[in-house]
Amino acid sequence: MNRILIVKVTSLGDIVHGQPVVSDLHRAFPGIKVDWAADSAFADILRWNPGIDRVLCAPLRGFKKRRGLDDLKAIAASIGELRREKYDAVLDLHGVYKSAIIAFLARSRRRYGYRAEDLGESGAAFAYTERYAPRGNLNALDGLRNTVSQVFGYSLEGAPRFGLRIPAPAMALEAAKHAPFALFFHATSSDEKKWPVGHWHSIGRSLVDQGITPLLPWGSEAEHKDAVAIAEGIPGAIVLPRLSVEAVAQHIEMAALIVGTDTGFVHLASALQKPTVMIFTATSRGHFGINVPGLSTSVGDEGRPASVDEVREAIGAVLDRPEDFTQSGAVKPYDRPAK
Repeated sequence: MNRILIVKVTSLGDIVHGQPVVSDLHRAFPGIKVDWAADSAFADILRWNPGIDRVLCAPLRGFKKRRGLDDLKAIAASIGELRREKYDAVLDLHGVYKSAIIAFLARSRRRYGYRAEDLGESGAAFAYTERYAPRGNLNALDGLRNTVSQVFGYSLEGAPRFGLRIPAPAMALEAAKHAPFALFFHATSSDEKKWPVGHWHSIGRSLVDQGITPLLPWGSEAEHKDAVAIAEGIPGAIVLPRLSVEAVAQHIEMAALIVGTDTGFVHLASALQKPTVMIFTATSRGHFGINVPGLSTSVGDEGRPASVDEVREAIGAVLDRPEDFTQSGAVKPYDRPAK
């Protein structure tokens, strides 16, 4: 197999989960070219993976929101770019109409997609010449790796390798003045996934006592309001300005600790091998949780929100020796070997 197209359009966490598949394919098929099609909003993640040859993206979410002519033109241009190469196989890891249309438009006689009963939208079945079943007895990351290995008949080797290389910032980040710092990813896709503001206050004050400054990112006005409410209860906590995806990733690289709910940036932090604690309240820890011994862990579960004590204990486990994270011994960005 010489060239393959992977289609996974959204979301940030799901695209992060898919990156080890790229490394697996390169091991199984030396010299293979791997292209990836996704929404423009998540294209940066793919560009950080040197194992991906072409990143094919279109503003699908933007067009849905704005219905603008510029977005429509960009989508049309992306179709031309999609069809520039011929593929030995197209693998749709998403299973909805928009991903199926991309798979169908690509130049390939072999288009792999989920079985009809496993599709996110059953009508997507029209696009595929081959069907496969997901490995439902594993967590999302391992299940994806195992599924693709079975589709293409290769064995998995070792732990997942994400291969992501975050670009260094053009200038020093303002946040560096506050090192060592922790990033609190408090924002969620739904209210039921939120962790109580008072709990964030307790954890933030504990970190301040250890010499670690909590920083709070946000991506919408509602999230900014929540960030302010959390920061108000933590002496010295800082609400960051609104950041791009790349800038958030650069802050993750510099952070001494990441604490957050089940969201894409927390999955990215774990993929980058940062000390990370993921808090669960309404989603399945068994399916979506992170667990890299000594580096990242998950607490709480669906219907059983994590307690403050559980999160505090988990932070101690991933930091191991919190006294190492003083101003003189802060984690420095970009000084770790490439993964």
